[in-house]
Amino acid sequence: MPTELPYAAEAETSLSYDELEVLRSQYYKEVQDGHVSTQTKFNYGWGLVKSQAQELQTEGVKLLQEIYQSAPSHRRECTYYIAVGYYKLRNYAYARKFNDLLLSVEPQNMQAQSLKTLIDRAVQRDGYIGMGIVAGAAAVTGIIVASLVKRTRR
Repeated sequence: MPTELPYAAEAETSLSYDELEVLRSQYYKEVQDGHVSTQTKFNYGWGLVKSQAQELQTEGVKLLQEIYQSAPSHRRECTYYIAVGYYKLRNYAYARKFNDLLLSVEPQNMQAQSLKTLIDRAVQRDGYIGMGIVAGAAAVTGIIVASLVKRTRR
């Protein structure tokens, strides 16, 4: 689902299998060699976050969080892509937390501003869906209760 927010395109696009495979091969080659560079780990984490599979997105967020904790020079990039990862995983609380962290340091960051809009829209949409589910459940409960009351009166 493409977005009309050009700076938030990262949150809505995915890598192809072949593109991700290039990053995966490099990462596991370095794992085999006994040392994974921060850049290779970042590239692979970024690629996983941009994948379509939820389990790969989760793994990407994990790799980016490892870099965030161990490499302060990469925190800015990691913060944004961790937020994107959580957004794609529909964990909007954490997406907002990391995105707000970036905006607190870079309030004019257009990517983070656009991602904030996407997160806000998703939270609102999910809120409407939740209200609809609750209203539907209440209606079904009312019908069941009315039916039971009617039966007990007979």
